[in-house]
Amino acid sequence: MNATSQPATKDRIDLAGEWHLRDAGDRHGVSMAIPGDAISALYAAGAIPDPYHGRNEYDLRWIAEEDWLASRIFMLPANAASDGWHLDIDYLDTVAEIRINGEVVLEAANSFRRFRVDVSHALKAGENRIEILFRSNVRAGEALQEAQPFYVPYHTGNSPIANGNMLRKSQCHFGWDWNIAIAPFGLYGRIVLERVDNIHIAQMVVHQHHEDSAVRLTVEIEVDAGRDAILPYLITFDGQVITGHLEVSVGTNWLVESFEIGNPKLWWPAGSGEQHLYGLDIQLGALNETRQIGLRRIELVTEPDAAGNRFLFRVNGREIFCRGANWIPQDALPSRINPQATEGLLQSAVDANMNMIRVWGGGFYEPNWFYDLCDRLGLMVWQDFMFACNLYPSTPEFLAEVDEEVRYQSARLSHHASIALWCGDNELIGALTWFEESRQNRDRYLVSYDRLNRTIETALRETVPDANWWPSSPSPGPMNFGDAWHDDSSGDMHFWSVWHEGKSFHEYRNVNPRFCSEFGFQSFPSMPVIRTFADMEDMNIASPVMEAHQKNSGGNARIAETMFRYFRFPEAFENFVYLSQIQQGLAIRTAVEYWRSLKPHCMGALYWQLNDTWPVASWSSLDYGGGWKALHYMARRFFAPVYVSAIPDKDGLDVTFHAVNDTMQPVDIDLEIVAIDMSGETVRLKEVSQTIATDRAVPVASLAIDEIPEGSILFYRWSAADGSKGCDQYSPIPFKALALMDAGIRAVVTTSGEGLWITLEATTLALFVTLECDAEGRFSDNVLTLYPGESATVTFTAAAVDEAAKAAATLIVRDLYSSSRPQSQLASRH
Repeated sequence: MNATSQPATKDRIDLAGEWHLRDAGDRHGVSMAIPGDAISALYAAGAIPDPYHGRNEYDLRWIAEEDWLASRIFMLPANAASDGWHLDIDYLDTVAEIRINGEVVLEAANSFRRFRVDVSHALKAGENRIEILFRSNVRAGEALQEAQPFYVPYHTGNSPIANGNMLRKSQCHFGWDWNIAIAPFGLYGRIVLERVDNIHIAQMVVHQHHEDSAVRLTVEIEVDAGRDAILPYLITFDGQVITGHLEVSVGTNWLVESFEIGNPKLWWPAGSGEQHLYGLDIQLGALNETRQIGLRRIELVTEPDAAGNRFLFRVNGREIFCRGANWIPQDALPSRINPQATEGLLQSAVDANMNMIRVWGGGFYEPNWFYDLCDRLGLMVWQDFMFACNLYPSTPEFLAEVDEEVRYQSARLSHHASIALWCGDNELIGALTWFEESRQNRDRYLVSYDRLNRTIETALRETVPDANWWPSSPSPGPMNFGDAWHDDSSGDMHFWSVWHEGKSFHEYRNVNPRFCSEFGFQSFPSMPVIRTFADMEDMNIASPVMEAHQKNSGGNARIAETMFRYFRFPEAFENFVYLSQIQQGLAIRTAVEYWRSLKPHCMGALYWQLNDTWPVASWSSLDYGGGWKALHYMARRFFAPVYVSAIPDKDGLDVTFHAVNDTMQPVDIDLEIVAIDMSGETVRLKEVSQTIATDRAVPVASLAIDEIPEGSILFYRWSAADGSKGCDQYSPIPFKALALMDAGIRAVVTTSGEGLWITLEATTLALFVTLECDAEGRFSDNVLTLYPGESATVTFTAAAVDEAAKAAATLIVRDLYSSSRPQSQLASRH
């Protein structure tokens, strides 16, 4: 994950760089970049084809079934001391043995831990050889499964590669219903030889205590010492300086100091205020540590009320509606994960008015720079511990690894302002009902789960006592093992009835969650992404290649079935892709608009999912590579802090317009509602002006459905005193029943050095007008409604100068009418 290499000194040797990789059978030998993964190394050397193209995945699974050896030579300077040398390593994936000059110095089996071992005895002056033996994770998992006192099931639908639940490794490396299954392995973080003269900072935990208008910031530093000593220290924060001397003895020592900050500049989530960050600097003897600290108080509120129990986050005394999405690893191949690409994805989340992401429990604990980005961008992080959708061992050896993992990760991340919650796992309570073994012997597996969950909670609370803890997602609450997929009275909810049960979008309005932390609907990736893995002969949703890039069983059929429900069936593959994205956006919009209208009963909506790990049909709103799908453009609107939505009642007789205000100030809004037919003729129905109090959702207008003239839909636009504005449409009948007309959309395109200016006009009503191009960049707006007599101007900002011409040459305009007309009349390029 792109650790930074530093030059060797007499006390430090960075072992990042070029290594040699070969399999145990010595059939393949290639150069390997560390940090990096072995599959990427094989691909870079031309030893294997692109894992993401076509159906190559299935021919590459043999790689994970082999043992592999990575090695390199390094020099220990002749003038270097011979003692005190430690190997410092993290993100070692996973079952691995490290040897220096043939001597085993580390045996590891947890990619979520940091290892630090004294290797002085194995070193020599001059040339040294270090080797990492990566044992097959596949065979290691199988062996561990056989050694269990009873079988521990895993989700075969998610994991074509078996027994990943036996290993402390990213669970989605073994597959998932959106991920490639090739079980990568390697070393993704630091690997450094460092000489420790005496002391080492093992960990640092930061606590905040807020009271009235002041904050007490406490820093706890664990110091390991090899001999007794007295060490000077200097700690600075916000202009305050604390100095002193720490008397250490052999073993573990603690340095604890506190700062009192009056009238602090607080850190706020995006959209609620500034993300102020202070610098914390520590000098202890010859050691230096720095951190960026945001002062804030985040409380998890789960108090009882008339409906059950609330579930919300209170930040600096203010209840915050959480708008956001679930995060999965940036890429399926760890070598391709980097801060620049990740920042683009997180920035896109903020640009779509999100203030929270959930780091899902089947990936990995992200690198430090990820949380630095979230701190800076104002993205609260719901942090799962890394357990997902399987059952897990509860042997003493496994739980000991988990204990070490939790203590390391929670301490490492304790100083980040963005960390809002630590959650025990993803869907393990539900998994107790998914397997025949656990259904037949629920007591055994429930006790095993509880041992795991208590281990996680205990380690977290002992390390970071003030952390917000939630036992599982979804969960009605601590020690409640009920069905949080359908119970909307308490806790957080995962609502999947629309996608997995094939129900209509209006089913979202039949639940009233307190906080929905997962819900989603699939679409296909955009055409430029599809072209990276599929050839022309593959451009059919039932082709073997397209089905290989759909990992949810029946997913393509479900997209098509839903399309029949709402739209006229498209006439070409590219239009099918377009409509899949439109209906995905409509599904998520339906849920979010209704749940936001329930505020404060519901206080969070995190859809599944923000990003993709590779090019695949999935629930993401961002394409693999970071491009915005239709859903993401729509999310920027329906997540706007001030917003108006049209929501029909459950009987389908009336539609009510709800205004929501997530800002810290009341806003005055003006709302105009008209009926519009397909030719563009309008009938004015209602105008409303109203003040919306801060942090409220209120109904502001209602109409009977029979007030809408036959053949018309509702169009509404609103503006607010804070400068925000928006517009949208509501159709009382399925879009396929509308007598759509050729809108004669005209696009006037002007090319500039940075991109394009595109002015759009239509002769009749045009719905879901969407701009596409093959260039890298972003449109200023998309998925528009065009009205005759009005024009809309959209800009395209290219990622690079030469992309502007590419955008102009490949620009396509689609709308709902053109997506289903005969192929001879398909949307043309402009």
